[in-house]
Amino acid sequence: MSVILRNIEIKDNEALAKIIRNAFIEFNVPQEGTIFTEPETDNLYQLFRFPGSTCFVAEEDGIVLGCCGIFPTDGLPDGCAELVKFYLSAAARGKGIGRLLMETCFDAAAKTGYAQLYLESFPELSRAVSMYEKAGFNMLPEQLGNSGHFATTIWMLKDLVQ
Repeated sequence: MSVILRNIEIKDNEALAKIIRNAFIEFNVPQEGTIFTEPETDNLYQLFRFPGSTCFVAEEDGIVLGCCGIFPTDGLPDGCAELVKFYLSAAARGKGIGRLLMETCFDAAAKTGYAQLYLESFPELSRAVSMYEKAGFNMLPEQLGNSGHFATTIWMLKDLVQ
């Protein structure tokens, strides 16, 4: 596998927005109240200039396959960031690329000083939710922080080993 992981670049904005929106359509995930309708989805490079955040992009032979990032979402407990913008193109799924992106984010979060990672998801993304559980995320009864994503119905938290 000749996949490389690298930091997000401005040239990735268009490809990543397309990958994200295509996943919502493919899995019939609600679009209102999600990343699908946010203007930041078209400007992820700019979003991840925010202090305490980072985003990694998977690329193979110059083709963007997906991304995953961490972000200090407003309202989360101290020492907690959100695992965000974790999407892969259909062709990239099932090859271990997602796991690699996620684990790279775990390492980056720990190095940044975060003790926990939070995420929001949907039942329609059951394969991803299963991967989160295997990675040590636990279900929460309610949403944390102020992501603005009122449509999500799965909330999970993971303690990072530091």
